[in-house]
Amino acid sequence: MIIGIGNDRHAVEIKNNLTKYLTDKGYNVINYGSDCESYDDYCDYAFKVGEDVASKKLDYGILICNTGIGMSIAANKVKGVRCAKVSDEYEAKMTRRDNNANVLALGAHMDIKKMYEIIDIFLNTEYMNIERYNRRLEKIDNYDS
Repeated sequence: MIIGIGNDRHAVEIKNNLTKYLTDKGYNVINYGSDCESYDDYCDYAFKVGEDVASKKLDYGILICNTGIGMSIAANKVKGVRCAKVSDEYEAKMTRRDNNANVLALGAHMDIKKMYEIIDIFLNTEYMNIERYNRRLEKIDNYDS
């Protein structure tokens, strides 16, 4: 499984920890994020990860910024991306199970062990693939305002 990680200046060390954690579990991890703590635009990283998830170069994306909110907003601008800003294990499970999310956004202030748990659940929860969920996702995918 190939996972892309994008981060802004708030999450350089976190990205490095998550990369090691996921690599040790056997995942192929690609760095799309910042490697320094100078000011940057989080949306640039979210767009890059989102584009490669949408084009199937990546299986999943993980985005980390100060709150996770900005990254999720930016990633969801990419057609084919369903990014969820997740704060706990239940949300990680439900965003995959019911919404087939393919990008996970996290806030940089979260405890790293909690991030590990959330990521494990996100990556190991299967989409239920039932008619009502498929119908809803199709409506979202086809909506243009």
